[in-house]
Amino acid sequence: MSEEQPFAGDVFLDLAGDGRLTIDADEADRLVAALERTLAAVCERLRVIRLWRELETPTLDGLPGSAAQIVADAVFQDQTGPGRLEEAANELPKYILALRQARRL
Repeated sequence: MSEEQPFAGDVFLDLAGDGRLTIDADEADRLVAALERTLAAVCERLRVIRLWRELETPTLDGLPGSAAQIVADAVFQDQTGPGRLEEAANELPKYILALRQARRL
């Protein structure tokens, strides 16, 4: 099993703030859009996990196949990497902000 990689949002913010990280505007916009989609997906998985935990008797019975798969994937990810989704939800906005600061015309 591979070792988990730490997030580096604060490092990117420092580099962008100091002007040591600069990125072409088009590339920065593309990266920001991709990170915003990723953040939305992470937040949705966290929402699913919270709803799952609130159930009195968690079960996939009765869920349509696609919904059951979404729940199973989210719960499995949370079980195999506890706390990683929460970390991502906290760190991704830092990356987005850093890229916006590093954007050069």
